[in-house]
Amino acid sequence: MRSVFLCLFAAAFVGLPPAAFAQGADQSRSTPVATETNPSIDSLFGELKRERKEHAARRIADRITDRWRDSGSASIDVMMSWADEAMKAQKWGVALDFLDRVIYLAPDFAEGWNRRATLHFMMKNYRKSMADIDRTLRLEPRHFGALVGMAQILNETGRKALALRAYERALDVYPMMRSAQTQFATLSDELAGDGI
Repeated sequence: MRSVFLCLFAAAFVGLPPAAFAQGADQSRSTPVATETNPSIDSLFGELKRERKEHAARRIADRITDRWRDSGSASIDVMMSWADEAMKAQKWGVALDFLDRVIYLAPDFAEGWNRRATLHFMMKNYRKSMADIDRTLRLEPRHFGALVGMAQILNETGRKALALRAYERALDVYPMMRSAQTQFATLSDELAGDGI
């Protein structure tokens, strides 16, 4: 499988312009300069925490997610998109090969770890998913997607009190996330009922 992946990987880059290789994963990624039209990610998180309208909060969260997806490397971004396509087609092994390569080339890219955590979750390999979520959160503790993924795994494996805390952490970062609000309320009710 690895040799097939390497052949596909090499063949896919034959048609890419030289600039795609110039932005390799070994180069240091430049941080975008914050401006009024392009605020820093910290500013976006501040807005997300203060926003009380669900749709406006979702737009801010989408902008944060877009920042997370930008690795700063054209080759990493292409492999991430190939992994997404493989995941949609339920070609788990192909997706895993791409994501393993992303993590090898860019170990500090939190979204690579998060995407592999999602893949392991889809494959019902919760232990590996949790390990990748842990790495994601070490790199980006505010990753609300990873926090919700953690909460889902904890809930599905019967650790409801821990799941409730994970949802609480996600809501601390993104208070208007409707799905997390619903799950938090449901789990709170379940745990209150269990205590009676």
